Amino acid sequence: MTHSTMTSDDIFQCTQCGECCTGFGGTYMTPEDVERIASHIGVSRDEFIETYCQMVDGMPVIALGEDGRCVFFRDNCSIHTVKPRMCCAWPFIDAVERAPSNWDLMADACEGIRTGVPHDEVRRIVRGEIDKLDEARNEKGSISPHLSGKKA
Repeated sequence: MTHSTMTSDDIFQCTQCGECCTGFGGTYMTPEDVERIASHIGVSRDEFIETYCQMVDGMPVIALGEDGRCVFFRDNCSIHTVKPRMCCAWPFIDAVERAPSNWDLMADACEGIRTGVPHDEVRRIVRGEIDKLDEARNEKGSISPHLSGKKA
């Protein structure tokens, strides 16, 4: 397979190991993420933030449970259908597009990430996945303007 025909499935296969849900990684949430998850679990926005989040730089971040994993991780993600944008994007995140060497660093903690992929290919694939996620969220009307590149 030539690198130009590689897809996201060629460089990442989720094993559902939960390692991406372990440790403080700063899973920032958009206002839409907060509303969607709060509604899903049947609490108010304020109760959700107070009970399930930490505030970091004025933004809600999913808190960790006593086991060091996301408070919503049980045997698997208990909010999978409404999980935050950042979780939906993993490992195709902005930080990898900006610095593709992050891909190799993330592979140390994620057994599903394929290493040895040229950084230009990683950047191309990550950009494509970010665009797909943003397009899907825009179609549903549930993404913040700052994430979609549009002005509020």
